[in-house]
Amino acid sequence: MLRSFKLEGEYIKLDQLLKSTDVVGSGGHAKIIILNEEVKVNGEVVTQRGKKIRAGDLVEVEGIKIKVI
Repeated sequence: MLRSFKLEGEYIKLDQLLKSTDVVGSGGHAKIIILNEEVKVNGEVVTQRGKKIRAGDLVEVEGIKIKVI
């Protein structure tokens, strides 16, 4: 499943993006899946909750792809 997320501003933090796109229901859930290496940004596993996600990035988690525009 491919979703698009319209970025407002320069960037959004990874955990905030996951909450904003309803991939997770809480910041705690976002923290767990990020630390469990279940999230990829541009094809690479990311373990930083505060990773800055910018326009053009592709985030993958649990079979969902989020294209940041």
